[in-house]
Amino acid sequence: MLEANELILTSDGSHSLRSLRFGVEYHSVHGAIQESKHVFIEAGLKHLLQQDRQTVHILEMGFGTGLNALLTRIVARDKPTVQFVYDAYEQFPVPPTEVAALNYPRQLEVTAPFFHELHDSGWHVAHQLEQNFVFRKHQADFLSVIKRPYSPDSVDLVYYDAFAPRSQPELWTQEAFAVSFAALRPGGALVTYCAKGQVKRDLRAVGFTVEPLPGPPGKREMTRAVKPLV
Repeated sequence: MLEANELILTSDGSHSLRSLRFGVEYHSVHGAIQESKHVFIEAGLKHLLQQDRQTVHILEMGFGTGLNALLTRIVARDKPTVQFVYDAYEQFPVPPTEVAALNYPRQLEVTAPFFHELHDSGWHVAHQLEQNFVFRKHQADFLSVIKRPYSPDSVDLVYYDAFAPRSQPELWTQEAFAVSFAALRPGGALVTYCAKGQVKRDLRAVGFTVEPLPGPPGKREMTRAVKPLV
């Protein structure tokens, strides 16, 4: 059974949800869209695209409301020469009625179907949503799944967007970060809103080079962790 969430309005005018299961918001109350743009698009995807990549394979831990995937699809639409592959994991899908209430299409000036296709796409199947954007989502536990849809050392960028460590501590351990490290190709990066000292120490412990970066409004820091080339 899908868990109900509470719709909230964040400070930049965009919606988020408050999880009743985990007792935490899906995004910053200071602005859902501006947080996702800052952490995942600017510090993650656009930083990667500056390297003149022709293909980008993104792995998202925590599909949630689909905001990160929507913002990425918008970037893909504007970068027709770059091929995007997007794999998203979500163990607790947002109910369709709650997805329908989110104001992202209006805030980002896209059509409702452009957003809703991400949620309506069937699980565990690749969907060619744009000529250069292949989307797959997986209703599974990111840590325990055995058969993965990608090879080790094949992912360029990880959006690590699990709920905060106090709510989902099992997703902020060395064992959890090792899954992302194994997925990333050398030079690939993991980006997350979280900047806790223990999180950064655990990222370093599994082999990442950690870069503290300025955070979005309302947050002093965020984290980008890079898998070394050698």
